[in-house]
Amino acid sequence: MCGIAGFTQFNHPMGDTDTLKSMGNAIYHRGPDAGGEYLDDYVGLAHRRLAIIDLSEAGNQPMFSVDEKLVIVFNGEIYNFLDLREELEKDGFTFKTHTDTEVILALYQKEGEACLEKLNGMFAFALWDKVKQKIFIARDRIGKKPLYYFQQDGRFAFASEIKSLLTLPDIPREIRVDAVYDFFAYQYVPDPKSIFKYIHKLSPGHYMTVTAQGIEIQQYWDVSLKDVSHESEKQLTEQLLELVTRCTKRRMISDVPLGAFLSGGIDSSGVVAMMAKNSDTPVKTCSIGFDEKRFNETEFAQIVADQYKTEHYELIVHQNVKDNLEKIVRFFDEPYADPSLVPTYFVSELARQQVTVAIAGDGGDEVFAGYEKYSIDAIENRLRKKFPHWVRKKIFPKVAKLLARSNVTVCRKGKSLLTSLSLEPAMGFYLSNAMIEDRHWNALIKPEIKDKLAGYHPSKITTDIYENADGQDHLAKILYTDMKTYLPGGILVKVDRMSMANSLEVRAPILDKEVIEFAAMVPSGMKFCKGEKKHILKEAFKPLLPDNILYRNKMGFSVPLANWLRDELKELAEEYLFTKSNGIQQFFDMQVVQELWQQHQSSKVDHSTLLWSMLMFQMWWYNYMQNDSAESVTQ
Repeated sequence: MCGIAGFTQFNHPMGDTDTLKSMGNAIYHRGPDAGGEYLDDYVGLAHRRLAIIDLSEAGNQPMFSVDEKLVIVFNGEIYNFLDLREELEKDGFTFKTHTDTEVILALYQKEGEACLEKLNGMFAFALWDKVKQKIFIARDRIGKKPLYYFQQDGRFAFASEIKSLLTLPDIPREIRVDAVYDFFAYQYVPDPKSIFKYIHKLSPGHYMTVTAQGIEIQQYWDVSLKDVSHESEKQLTEQLLELVTRCTKRRMISDVPLGAFLSGGIDSSGVVAMMAKNSDTPVKTCSIGFDEKRFNETEFAQIVADQYKTEHYELIVHQNVKDNLEKIVRFFDEPYADPSLVPTYFVSELARQQVTVAIAGDGGDEVFAGYEKYSIDAIENRLRKKFPHWVRKKIFPKVAKLLARSNVTVCRKGKSLLTSLSLEPAMGFYLSNAMIEDRHWNALIKPEIKDKLAGYHPSKITTDIYENADGQDHLAKILYTDMKTYLPGGILVKVDRMSMANSLEVRAPILDKEVIEFAAMVPSGMKFCKGEKKHILKEAFKPLLPDNILYRNKMGFSVPLANWLRDELKELAEEYLFTKSNGIQQFFDMQVVQELWQQHQSSKVDHSTLLWSMLMFQMWWYNYMQNDSAESVTQ
């Protein structure tokens, strides 16, 4: 795992070797083992290395092809590189290293941009083709590895993290106001936007070519859900277990110590079981828990650790969140508010004390329908079909408006349900999962900011993707929507930043492209079966895990957020929301913020999600904008 950065200077000089070193040093945590730079008249490339495969200096980057016509900086792992290397050697290619990086160079020489079709892994890389005078930049299919780029007036630069781009001179920090709205709706900024106007994300499954003539972006992969398998559940279950086992084993190749995250949930427990069956030594496993029992899963993790006799490490997060939160948040270059970033940081820190690579169960919920929201949405969609269109459109909104006047929990839930039922499925799915209600946004937002949004609403991101999905049913469409939004923008950003903050590589076998494509053809009724979430994955893992792991209630990587804001984090939150509030006060009416805060402190209403998002936004602002002109925000 590594960090990459660079720039072009076809038309504008961008810097020298010292500039490249500064870009690399900004992401030193991604690769503390080695660093290198390449510079010519057209491009500059920088690399930070976390050595995993071929630990020798020969594996350092930037790396040249044998004929030195190509130069690459690469972040990630290619899991089928040994198979690809064998094929290339039969074609006459020779290799100087034992790295997957050199395989990418040779494969590009053979097949050009079509090389992406054969790469199975997580990756973001930039390859400079000296002969064709172009940079080829690509990102993996599902977005495990990040790639940001800056583009303005002919200037172009790229990096694994925004902080690297911000080391370049004269990079404007003008804020995208619509991205601010997106953040409060989703708790992250969905690609291809970033919080900055001139910095963008290369979307997962896309590549770009950069020449003196400009930039072209192409999609090279997408997942289709229209072709549903007609095989029996038993056949598909057996195939799924064999496939996930193979993908897990493939991720156990490493020249450094390797272990696993073990939450006690189905996905991580299944992965640990498969690792144990394919390992000659005890698997190192790491778990995080909290003092509050309802947020503590360590007892379930211990069950699996005992069953497979793992070398188990456990950390209970006591009253130390406050002492670490400011440090943790600095690793996010744009606002990010999924509260599970906290335990993800701590489990990564714990794991790094033992290993350099950790295998995780990420992806099971998004690929096989594991979240509770899918149950709620299924109920809503069934109810939506039971009522006549005119009742949903005319009556439900009026009743919802009456219920909205009450702060009683049952009334608020009834209002949300009726409002969702009055909408079409795509908009209902957005509304049920949005992290801010329209009524709160409209009460908070300043009139001048609302004018600049010109009617923009973040729901369009969800509804456009939902409508473009080719799935045959509603569940298929919302799984596709989450695979394009929440998975790369939320889950994978969190895992990448928090693991890389600790110089730890994380691999996710359930997010192998073969598993995703297999799951796409599994009928929705085998994923969500009679109210049971992740049905087929549970069936596949039945030979490996006991029922008290397979069928317990899902907890997720939850944190005691409401209590944190009333207790341990109260003083810190008040400092950022009401003293260091120079960012949030540019967008929100601070009197309304104060009212929400007081309501939450009284324990009458739980505003923890919205208040936490505000806290994360302001802490980000303090780190990245405090020395910048506030005037630029509303230009």
